[in-house]
Amino acid sequence: MSKLGNLGARLHRGEVGYDFVGNRKIWYGISILITITAILGLAVRGLNMGIEFQGGAVFTTQKHMSISVAQAETFAEEASGHDAIVQKLGDGSLRVQIAGIDTDKSDQIKETLAKDLKVDSESINADLVGPSWGDQIANKAWQGLAIFMVLVVIYLAIAFEWRMAIAALVALIHDITITVGIYALVGFEVTPGTVIGLLTILGYSLYDTVVVFDSLKEQTKDITKQTRWTYSDIANRSINSTLVRSINTTVVALLPVGALLFIGGGVLGAGMLNDISLSLFVGLAAGAYSSIFIATPLVADLKEREPQMKALRKRVLAKRAQSAAKGEPLESEIADEPLDDEPDDEAAAVVGPRHQPASRGRGRGRPSGKRR
Repeated sequence: MSKLGNLGARLHRGEVGYDFVGNRKIWYGISILITITAILGLAVRGLNMGIEFQGGAVFTTQKHMSISVAQAETFAEEASGHDAIVQKLGDGSLRVQIAGIDTDKSDQIKETLAKDLKVDSESINADLVGPSWGDQIANKAWQGLAIFMVLVVIYLAIAFEWRMAIAALVALIHDITITVGIYALVGFEVTPGTVIGLLTILGYSLYDTVVVFDSLKEQTKDITKQTRWTYSDIANRSINSTLVRSINTTVVALLPVGALLFIGGGVLGAGMLNDISLSLFVGLAAGAYSSIFIATPLVADLKEREPQMKALRKRVLAKRAQSAAKGEPLESEIADEPLDDEPDDEAAAVVGPRHQPASRGRGRGRPSGKRR
């Protein structure tokens, strides 16, 4: 762990790093491929909507130890002609869930189930869920998602700028699309728990993105007053300086969710945990990915289109070419100089020993990535 901590410190100081922004076309291509796969899965297979969204009935039997879950599923599917989900509860009773049936058919299914299970029909409780109730839940979920997106864009546009707001919105849509597509491909049932998990992961994704944006905003103050770094250089350094932090928070969040999904839902057979745990697991991973590989590189792309940033890039590249022709070291590799062209007393006081640039201030330190 000490090595990881040392790596994080070196990344934060800009001593090492990976050129995320320079390789952004690769990440864009990977994201587009994943998104297309998710959309195709959604279009071809569709979502396996739970009983709460399409209506149906839930039958609960009394304690019945002689019937297995597999046998009960067979009886329920034969009686209804629909797919059935059967769970054995803690007290030994069975919970049979059948979607897409109406009230008249539920009474017939109840009688048939009672005969197959060899119990009295009065001992089976039937709860009906109308499709209109599911439509209300779906509409409320879409309304909540739309309001959340609008508020996010407004907040980021005020706190940062509109380009960062657009990049964050693209990253969030990217995360939602991938998560929904995974549900379609895997075939897991979509329940209100899934919706809760989906809305939850948006907050995690936004958190990672805002952390990088905050670092980027701080380091790009007065960026046009220097000729050492381009906007993309500083954007890349912002990603690297927060990389270990993003990885740590994501891994810590994924561990308990993974336990719910793979142990609770897979090993122990607690299928109800799959509703929320899959959306959380996929969404958290996609959110961490989009914050690093999508949001910040997209901001750099948008900013580099500005006339001021284009002019800055020309000056930086011209100065680097001039230094290379003279055999002089690139200014972007001089770690103990401040961002401005002319050092001042304040900068000299903040910057530490040689090759140990301060981690605070106006972007001091060497930007990570390839030379430009």
